[in-house]
Amino acid sequence: MKEQLGRLDGDEALRQQVLPFCRLRPGEVWQDSLAGHRIGCLDARNPAHIALLMDGQLAHVAIQDPPYNVLLDKRRSHALGKTALDAFLADCRQWIATSLAALAPDAHFYAWLGADQTDGFQPLPDFMLLMRGFEEVRARSFVTMRNQRGYGTQHNWMAVRQELLYYVKGNPPFDVAAEYTDIPKILRGYYKEIGGEKLDNAARSKSGNIRAGNVWVDIQQVFYRMHENVPGCYAQKPLKAIERIVRASTATNGLVADFFAHSGTTLIACEQLGRRCFTSDFDPVFAEIAIRRLERLRATGEPGWQAESPFPEIA
Repeated sequence: MKEQLGRLDGDEALRQQVLPFCRLRPGEVWQDSLAGHRIGCLDARNPAHIALLMDGQLAHVAIQDPPYNVLLDKRRSHALGKTALDAFLADCRQWIATSLAALAPDAHFYAWLGADQTDGFQPLPDFMLLMRGFEEVRARSFVTMRNQRGYGTQHNWMAVRQELLYYVKGNPPFDVAAEYTDIPKILRGYYKEIGGEKLDNAARSKSGNIRAGNVWVDIQQVFYRMHENVPGCYAQKPLKAIERIVRASTATNGLVADFFAHSGTTLIACEQLGRRCFTSDFDPVFAEIAIRRLERLRATGEPGWQAESPFPEIA
């Protein structure tokens, strides 16, 4: 089995083939008439663009997955590559500001980010310092998601982690039940006296399964054999990870904002969980993929294409 579409953010010729089949042009928004989702071809750094997407509404959570400013496989394109750190952070400052302005007074803010161990772990440390300048939010957690595959090396620890920073604005509710995994508890012990009775940790627990905490080891990295896979989209986030965030941070029919749509995973998670999603991408190709992925889910029940192409027009 082999993916039928190459990497869209690193192959400009392929991207040009796909562009004629995209419904949105820069500055346009697609409105979903069934669940109220909105998908835009917009710039996350532009306050006017994000105001157009939000349409006067405020989100309960923002889940942002921006470019990591890491050059992979020596590839470079309009959407892929590495710029000077100061320039990257200046862009981040803009989209963080638009994200926070789109949030309700009590809301959650999540940002996926990279840490290049060949370059002082940037941009993660300077991004964390940058976030200190936004006084309307406070840090809550630093989540690590473990990938099953990594960058192999014989001279270092294999890199298998994904970094997720979690902040809150105001005092939003958090549903701790979303933290429970499918992994059963094995260890027993850790006795504590409750109401005069000595109980072990299993007896005191609300669940027979362990909590994810801020180290997620139970989520499968997306690859071409999985039904949720979207060919052409590199570094796609797993649905299970986004669903965990959405469940913990919103109630049914809550509003989720995502200004870096890419493969549309946040949109699909919201559709399956009964939340509304306002999402956008500055590239018409990825905005179109998000729309098509939603349409495919509704038509077939499939959350992705596995190895098939989302653009059969160019097959």
